[in-house]
Amino acid sequence: MERGRLLSENPPRAQLRAKVIQIVEILLQHLIDYAGLFPPAALDMWQAVANYDAHARSEHAWILGRLIVPAARLSEFEDALRQVPSATPNPWRLSVLVGTDSAADFERIAKFNEVGCAIVESVEAKTGAPEEVNRLAATAPRNLCVYCEVPLNGREGDCIAAIAECELRAKIRTGGETADKFPDAAQVIEFMRACVDVGVPFKATAGLHHPLRSVHRLTYQADSPSALMHGFLNVFLAAAFLRSGMPPQIAAELLDERSAEAIHFAEDEIVWREHHLNRDEIAAARQGFAISFGSCSFTEPIDDLQSLGLL
Repeated sequence: MERGRLLSENPPRAQLRAKVIQIVEILLQHLIDYAGLFPPAALDMWQAVANYDAHARSEHAWILGRLIVPAARLSEFEDALRQVPSATPNPWRLSVLVGTDSAADFERIAKFNEVGCAIVESVEAKTGAPEEVNRLAATAPRNLCVYCEVPLNGREGDCIAAIAECELRAKIRTGGETADKFPDAAQVIEFMRACVDVGVPFKATAGLHHPLRSVHRLTYQADSPSALMHGFLNVFLAAAFLRSGMPPQIAAELLDERSAEAIHFAEDEIVWREHHLNRDEIAAARQGFAISFGSCSFTEPIDDLQSLGLL
C-alpha cells in the first residue's frame, strides 16, 4: 500500500501537513490499551511489563493507553515492575479485569492503589444480563471507571440500558482466535447505536490489530488460519459518524470499508466517500464516547499506521 494514501492530496501538501497531523492525533490519542498478557500474544508478566515500558518511552507513546492486567495478577505485576530497571518513575495507568467475585477484586484493587507503584483507573467485567450489571454497580467504587462487556446475543440493548442507568460504560468484543468470534458489521453497529441512544461510552477489545477491515492470520502460529477482521479505523470512525447522526445502515458500510483510497484525512476533517466528520465531532467522540480498544500488540497497529502514512 502506498505511503500517504489516507492523507489529503489537496495542495499545498506541506502547508496542510501540520493540521492533518493534528486531526490524526485527535483520533489516535491514547487509543490503544496494551493487552500483551492475553491471546494471541499471551506473554508472561515480565515481558508484557517490559514491553509496556518500552512503548511508554517510544515516539508513539501518545497513542498508548492503559496496561490491561487481571485483578488476580496484580501482585505478580508489582513483582515484574520491580524487575524492570528502566521503568518510568511516573505511576502507570492500569485497567484491571475483575472476575465473578467482584467485591473481593475491588478490595484487592483498593489495597493495590494505596501502594502507588501504579494506579488502577478502570476495571472491566463480563456482564451477560441487566441484573449482572446492577450487581457489579452495587459493589464498584465510585472512583473507578467501570466497563461492562456486553454479549452480542440480542439482549445488548437491555444490558446497555442498565449500564446507562448505573452510569457505567460498555465494552464490545470485536474478535478472537477463531473466525466465529468476530461479530458481523450489523451487530457492531447495533451495539454502538444503542450506546449512542443512551449516551454510554464504550471500549472495544480483541481482533483490532489493523487499521482497515482486511484478512489476516488469527494467531501468531505458522499454521494459523486467516479470517476477515474489523479495522480499528473503521470501528472508531463509524462510532464518531454514528454519534454525529449517520444512519446505521450507512455506518455499517463504513465498518466494512476495505479501501484506503476511500478515507482521507484533510485539514479540518476526515472524509469517507461523500461523508464528512469535522475536528470537533472527532474530538467529542474520542473524549466521551469511543474511548479505546485493547490489543495484545502495540507494534502491529503502529506499523500499519506508518504504512498508511498516518504516522
